[in-house]
Order: sequence, then C-alpha cells, then structure tokens
Amino acid sequence: MASNRARGRGEQPAEERADRWHSLAIHLLRRLRREDVKAGLTGPRLSALSVIVFGGPITLGDLATAEQVRPPTMTRLVRALEEEGLVRRENDSTDGRVVRVRATAKGESLLTAGRTRRVRKLMQPLAALTDAERKTLHDAAAILARVIGRLS
Repeated sequence: MASNRARGRGEQPAEERADRWHSLAIHLLRRLRREDVKAGLTGPRLSALSVIVFGGPITLGDLATAEQVRPPTMTRLVRALEEEGLVRRENDSTDGRVVRVRATAKGESLLTAGRTRRVRKLMQPLAALTDAERKTLHDAAAILARVIGRLS
C-alpha cells in the first residue's frame, strides 16, 4: 500500500531506490577501478593494501576478516605485498605474541597515487555538471554518508 502511495507521488518504492543506489555504486567503482591497472597489483592485493594503509597497522586475522577471506589466503597476499616492499610485519608493542602488518612508505605512495588517479578520473564528469547539479550531488553525498554510517 505504501509503495502505491509513493508511486502516486512519482516516487520510487524503497526497494527500487536501494537497488538503484546499489547498482550505481557498483558501476562507479568498476569504472574507476580501471585506473588501478596502472598500480601493477591485482585487485585483492590493492584491496588488502588499502585496508592496511587507511586502517593502520592490523593483524593478519583482522585483515582476513575485513577482506572476507580465509587466513591462509591473507597470509599469501601479505607475503606477496612484503616481497614487493609495500608492507612489513612488526611485533605489537604491548603483546609480543601479536604481529601486525603495516604499510611501508612505498605502499602508502602506491596507494595514494592510485586514489589520486581515481579521483581525477571522477573529477572530469563532475566538472561538466551545472552549479545546481553539483549542489544537489553534494547534498546527496552527505545523505549517502549518513546512510552508509547506519549500515554497520
């Protein structure tokens, strides 16, 4: 019944709005991800490196959980990142049994450069918007940030 009322006002039902935002987010990320090829790393390695760079030093277990992979898979990914000089393992300062993975300066630089490429790619179509469209998108981004915050 509520969806019929929403349609009468020209609004999409909640499920259709959510599906549209989901689809747009995936398409945006896929198109921007094309810039990641220039980093020279696989998607899983870049993703793990991103968690390490932006999340700070992290245990292998927490990293595996964040990336939704099994610990042996994460061990292999981190080993490959270590071999490329992008991360290093270090003992926890409060518990010597705990090992954390930390990004090196090279890892941070590689990830920052990739993010810069994606942002610049996104800036191109945004620059073509009208002032009113940019304002609307700015307002929508603030709302979307609140929605994302409620997903946890």
